[in-house]
Amino acid sequence: MLFLLFQIDKDYYALDTRQVAVVLSLVNLKQMPATAPWVAGVFTYRGQSVPVIDLSLLALGRPALRRLSTRMVLVHYPVPGGGNRLLGLVLEKASEIMRREPSEFRDSGLDHGNAPYLGPVTDDARGLIQAVRIQDLLPPDVRAQLFPAEAP
Repeated sequence: MLFLLFQIDKDYYALDTRQVAVVLSLVNLKQMPATAPWVAGVFTYRGQSVPVIDLSLLALGRPALRRLSTRMVLVHYPVPGGGNRLLGLVLEKASEIMRREPSEFRDSGLDHGNAPYLGPVTDDARGLIQAVRIQDLLPPDVRAQLFPAEAP
């Protein structure tokens, strides 16, 4: 399997590329008042409104640094009732691909109760690399706000 690598500070994380729709340069976003602080905004992609979250802001409470390697990654986010919607992720240093078998990832040994999107880990010369589970990124209240038609 292929994984898109990115960083939050000095730590590496991985997204399963089967969940990635497209990797774009950063775009201007329309701010969304009265949303979670880590909701970066919304933009239009091929005629569809796409909400965007800043993963650095979600994880560490600080926005992603604007670098040449900071990307907007559109992922297929599963919504209740079946189907997927596009969700944008602002990711730092999202410019590498890694090949790993799912069996090479193992439990991190930590309770990620406040960050259920943090998955198992693997390691290589860069150190530990943690998988991010797309389906667990949004708490139910934020999911209902970003994708109101799919709210249960």
